[in-house]
Parts: sequence; structure tokens; C-alpha cells
Amino acid sequence: MKRVILVGTLVTLVLGLMVASVYAESRRLIIQGSTTVLPIAQKCAEVFTQKHPEANISVRGGGSGTGIAALIDGICDIADSSRPIKDKEINKAVERRIDPVAHVIAMDGIAVIVHPSNPVNELTLTQLKDIYTGRISNWSELGGKNQKIVVISRDVASGTFECFNKLVLKKQRVRPDALLQASNAAVLSVVKRTKGAIGYVGLGYLSSEVKALKIEGILPSEDTVLKGTYPISRPLFMYTNGKPKGLAKDFIDFVLSEEGQGIVKEQGFVPLK
Repeated sequence: MKRVILVGTLVTLVLGLMVASVYAESRRLIIQGSTTVLPIAQKCAEVFTQKHPEANISVRGGGSGTGIAALIDGICDIADSSRPIKDKEINKAVERRIDPVAHVIAMDGIAVIVHPSNPVNELTLTQLKDIYTGRISNWSELGGKNQKIVVISRDVASGTFECFNKLVLKKQRVRPDALLQASNAAVLSVVKRTKGAIGYVGLGYLSSEVKALKIEGILPSEDTVLKGTYPISRPLFMYTNGKPKGLAKDFIDFVLSEEGQGIVKEQGFVPLK
């Protein structure tokens, strides 16, 4: 009889641990991708877990391409992206039986930045393209100092680069001497300490340590992005595998809520409402 009771107790304990494990796993969320979306995801995760302490949310950067690849490979639950998913990524997802569903969570303007000491205040889209493709190499050609232009760009895994490439470069190659950086923060860091530098970052990364240039006479701001007058604007995404469920749905619903959109604005990006 004692042995039966002991076995029954052990079975109950094991079942309890299995249920607890399944519950814990269901309250775990892995978010990966765009460094532009990263501060939004991080702050929203911080506030969300304060409200729901049972939730375990991990947020990582790495770039939009990295996040979408992780979603397709089944190693993250939400992929942050600052660009739409590519056709070749959709084809790969279909092969893996993954159904990427896009959720627009904010708007953004890609701000073109220079060192604060640079006297140049604005560029046309054509001038910006000519800088990044190598046709213009000195600030004196743009009314500035006789100073070499140090071109800072994002790497190919970046959604910010993809958008910049499409909207500004028109799919032309970046000049070979451009310094490629893995994140918005890295671009900002190089530009703020390099007097001849030019770079581009998401709106939320602007600071007094750099100067944002007018593009076609328009400064990047919440107002100009919402009105559609700033020429280098884009939506920001979170992708899920199919219609989100459970914790993923709860988190995205929070990001899209009034409180979540308030966080979007606090982080320097443009809320949807």
C-alpha cells in the first residue's frame, strides 16, 4: 500500500512539473530583429512584464534580415523588421511551412545625420544618392568645407539599409569605401565623433550629438512623417508565424494599444494613433 501511495505521489508530482513546464513555455516569448524597432520592443517588453510578471520575454537585435530568418527557422516568436519581407524570404518560409504575418506597429523617418560642426544643412535626394554612390566625395562640392566625406552606411542585414537603398540609391551600389555598421547606435557613434561623416538612422536615434539634415527642404519629424512630406519614411513591422496566439498576441495587442503607442512616441518614433 505504501508503495502504491508513493508511486501515485510521484506520478502526480511529475504531471504537475510537466504542466508547469508547458505553462512556463507558453509564457515565454523570443523577439529578434531590427535595431530600429529594438528600443520599442525593449521598452514595451519591460512595461508588459511589469504588468504580467509570469511572462518571460527575450528581446534581441541583429537586423531585420536576421529576425526574419530566425522566424523562418522557428527560433523566434516575433521578428522585428524595418522593411517589408522579401519575396525570396516568403518563398523560403513557404518551404518551411511558415506563414509570416505582418503587423505594422509604428512609422519612422530615416534621418540623414552629420557632425554638428558641419555647415551643410540640407541635401536633395540626388545629392544624397551621389554621395553614397561615389559621385560626390568632398563637402566643398555641396557648399561645405574642403573636407573629405566619410560615408557611413548600414550592413546588408539591415532593414534600414534596404529602405535607404530603395528610396535613395534606387538599388545602385554603395561606394566601396563606405564604412558599414551593424546597428543604428553604431552609425550614430561614428558620426558624432567624425567631423566629415554622414550617416543615416531611424528617427528614434536622433540626438543633440549629431545634426539631422533637411532632405528636399524637409526635416524628419513626427509631423512630416505622418503628413508624408518627409521623403525617406517607412512603416515598422513585427512579424509572426500565422495569426498570433497566446503571449505573442497579448504582446502585439499591447504594442498597438494606447499605452504601447505612447511608448512608441517616447522612443522617438511615430505612433499609428
